[in-house]
Amino acid sequence: MIKYQRSEGLTGKNTHYCPGCTHGILHKIVAEVMVELGILEKTIGIASVGCSVYSYEYFNCDMQQAPHGRACATATGVKRVLPDNVVFTYQGDGDLASIGIAETIHAANRGENITVIFANNANYGMTGGQMAPTTLIGQKTTTSQGGRNASTQGYPIKVSEMFQHIDGVAYLERVALTNAQNVNKVKKAIKKAFQYQLDGKGFTMVEVLSTCPVNWGMSPIDAMHWVEEAMVPVFPLGVYKDVGSDDKNN
Repeated sequence: MIKYQRSEGLTGKNTHYCPGCTHGILHKIVAEVMVELGILEKTIGIASVGCSVYSYEYFNCDMQQAPHGRACATATGVKRVLPDNVVFTYQGDGDLASIGIAETIHAANRGENITVIFANNANYGMTGGQMAPTTLIGQKTTTSQGGRNASTQGYPIKVSEMFQHIDGVAYLERVALTNAQNVNKVKKAIKKAFQYQLDGKGFTMVEVLSTCPVNWGMSPIDAMHWVEEAMVPVFPLGVYKDVGSDDKNN
């Protein structure tokens, strides 16, 4: 009896991610959601530039590679030409919150009916662990070896807090891949985001706090603890906007 097997939403190719990196868990969740919603054959994913650049080799759906930071612009074009398809971007914090921040903001402001999967690991993972827009105050990176200094390098950009005020956003939640309970919440959030797209509600984004043990210089277990102890206080988890909710704050 087969009790567990690779999701049909993934190809059979082994991933290139570093040991302890949570991109693999996030890929698995996205793949399972596509299968469970029955949308695998009609989904088009947009791969960004960064650690996730090879995601087009891992997701078993149609994929398109976008130039650095332009995933939401590419997704907009794909969705407008193929409105009956489900379109999602898979982006890191360097791609989305730095070079791609303008494309992402304007796609959200237009209420483009796409879904953004945003992996936030507080550094530029692929290119050597440089400081990113989401790097924490005091966090050491290859380009902030004394720790990020607010007076010279600014503050970490809180994407979910910023996007919750954009009218075109239909659903926005920040989650984390730190334990089994939180992994279940990640899956629930991504499934809701895709369902809202199927319902034509508008722009949806799920920000996922993830680990980068190699660039952080930590063991995978310590990296999980660091997300909970250092990142979550700066980037609080929760639903930031939900047009389908009765929450008066949305």
